[in-house]
Amino acid sequence: MNTKHYFFAVDLGATSGRTILGSLAGGKLEQEELTRFPNNLIETGGHFYWDIYALYFEMIKGLQEVARRGLQLTSIGIDTWGVDFVFVADDNAILRNPMAYRDPHTFGRMEQYFEQVIDRRKVYDLTGIQFMNFNSLFQLYAMRQDGNAAIGQARKILFMPDALSWMLTGETVCEYTIASTSQMLNPRTGDLDGRLLESVGLTRKHFGRLVQPGTQIGVLTEEVQKMTGLGPVPVIAVAGHDTASAVAAVPAKDKNFAYLSSGTWSLMGIEAPEAIINDQSFDYNFTNEGGVEGTTRFLKNICGMWLYERCRKEWIARGERLEVKGKSLAISEVSHPELQGAAMQVEAFRSIIDPDNQLFANPPSMVEAIRQYCRETGQQVPETPAEICRCIFDSLALRYRQVFQWLKEFASFELDVLHVIGGGSLNKYLNQFTADALGVEVLAGPQEGTAIGNIMMQAKSAGDVRDIWEMRRIIADSIEMVAYHPTKDKAAWDAAFKRYLEIS
Repeated sequence: MNTKHYFFAVDLGATSGRTILGSLAGGKLEQEELTRFPNNLIETGGHFYWDIYALYFEMIKGLQEVARRGLQLTSIGIDTWGVDFVFVADDNAILRNPMAYRDPHTFGRMEQYFEQVIDRRKVYDLTGIQFMNFNSLFQLYAMRQDGNAAIGQARKILFMPDALSWMLTGETVCEYTIASTSQMLNPRTGDLDGRLLESVGLTRKHFGRLVQPGTQIGVLTEEVQKMTGLGPVPVIAVAGHDTASAVAAVPAKDKNFAYLSSGTWSLMGIEAPEAIINDQSFDYNFTNEGGVEGTTRFLKNICGMWLYERCRKEWIARGERLEVKGKSLAISEVSHPELQGAAMQVEAFRSIIDPDNQLFANPPSMVEAIRQYCRETGQQVPETPAEICRCIFDSLALRYRQVFQWLKEFASFELDVLHVIGGGSLNKYLNQFTADALGVEVLAGPQEGTAIGNIMMQAKSAGDVRDIWEMRRIIADSIEMVAYHPTKDKAAWDAAFKRYLEIS
């Protein structure tokens, strides 16, 4: 009789984290959320940092819960957001908390790097990565320029999931999918590029051995075993970048699909057999990030529910109110469906923004940033939470349409469906808008795609599944997807898209 395998997934996003227990039974995936916790930005000394010790503490708590239940884990896997990293000194001490990608120290540094170090086109030809000011390359360049003490003392530089795996095992690796977000990995050679590393005063020795998803990193140290009550459980390098894990969990039946990983960020792309690096991808600023089983995630980062999340946080802090079923309620008392439902009563396309405008990167007030954009583009200025919420959803759907049209130009296959995964898959209004804007079927689910991809890669490492397509069949059999089809509002969406292109 086969022993049931239990897999422990650590899934860390830019605003919150979770630990999940997963297993396979009867050809279906079972999962249970063990713990959930905030991932807070720390602002101090004029910079924003992540509290890596708090994240480590939360991992330990989750593992202690597994031990309390008397379960024997088969393995552990960790996925996180991309680009950020940890400096480790010669004595294995962490050199201050890792700086967060939303820190403004990189503003203007990308352009400076292109002017003074390596030109833009050469960097893209080497990496195929979308230019974003917070990519690891430009963070490291900014730190060198600013005389950051930690980078000068670093023996090792570990991307976030690799750093947390190191804290559990003492082993230093550089997992492929997370390294691919850095703008320092060359997809043609499959390793970090020496010229780019040299340009920021680093060498290949500063990084761990490169490993592919599914590789065992090591086992829990004796210290962690004592703290958790567990034995020498293996830690697996899953697809360490959360989007790579999420894409691995897309329940597609064949290759003819595009995906939208919808959360704080919206990431829309296709799964390609190799990197797509050419004049057109450069002009459209697409990215080529590592996927599982040698695939490339050809995609574009879009500022997603970050806009909505920041606005809602402001409304709660200001004590804003909303009329719901004849009652005036504080936004803190209003559910997401209620707020979004109120937005649907607002006139469509009243106000439109470009979600990826630099104005929305990390403004002091997202609400005022949206109003400012509308004023500057000669539109009606949204005032109420419902009006601003409608503006965000209309605008995201229009941006999705623009990127989807570009993807169709690159794909060597037909794109007849868009799979929406992640927390945004529950947003029925935005999903319907997306189907209307794109003119294709939208399949929503799974919500917890990242954690599922994490668990399934561990299952593959354990020999429970053969390949990504068996993973996807099991996932499709384990969840309920919701289908959205285009309505008859094509003319209205066409007109709105034309206007969007004019103001963006």
